[in-house]
Amino acid sequence: MPKMKTKKSVAKRFKITKKGKVKRSKANRRHILTSKTRKAKRQTRRGSILGKADEARIRILLESYS
Repeated sequence: MPKMKTKKSVAKRFKITKKGKVKRSKANRRHILTSKTRKAKRQTRRGSILGKADEARIRILLESYS
């Protein structure tokens, strides 16, 4: 059976933390920033931890990467 390849698109978007959680970046930070509040822009700078429901799917795609 061949090796499981990492989905590179997923590898660029998600990282595994030292404790094994899946880290992601927040959306809505690309354009039309003038209409967004300071607080909203500031909060999108920080990353976020992926929810448990999605974590299993992402781990399968990152399998050979971690």
